[in-house]
Amino acid sequence: MRKEDKKQLIESLAQQLSEHHNFYLTDVSTLNAEDTSKLRRMCFNRGIVMRVVKNTLLRKAMEQSERDFDELYEALKGNTSLMFAESGSAPAKVIKEFRKKSKYPILKAAYIEEMTYLGDEQLEFLASIKSKDELIADVISLLQSPMNNVLSALKSGGHKLSGILETLSEKSE
Repeated sequence: MRKEDKKQLIESLAQQLSEHHNFYLTDVSTLNAEDTSKLRRMCFNRGIVMRVVKNTLLRKAMEQSERDFDELYEALKGNTSLMFAESGSAPAKVIKEFRKKSKYPILKAAYIEEMTYLGDEQLEFLASIKSKDELIADVISLLQSPMNNVLSALKSGGHKLSGILETLSEKSE
């Protein structure tokens, strides 16, 4: 690879690292071409961008970035693939689902909203993280619950009140 191509690739990686708040570093070295294609297809269908990169180029891109990736440098050993996603848990869910048939890919590290997670043992936790939209939906449902209770109480009370008024008006006649 020519020096100009490497420089362009490093700049491209640095731009992707700055644009995405969530990415995973994985090891897919033992997957054959067919399994790698299946994994890429699963990632594509779920809005995850997967790239296989050289560790030295990725490290240089991380060094160019404004963010602090120092903790991730120790994960840059062996074969590395990057998974970029909008949701912090989406790549973990894909990895977990893919592992039902294979023991790979292995999670090396994850960077989610400025937090670093190292090691494959973090996979279960990362898969359980709720996305921003899911958290907003939970908050809205929590806020709506008391309001719904008050409205239903008022509606049921209105029927009782009208029934009482009707009974009273019939007695007075």
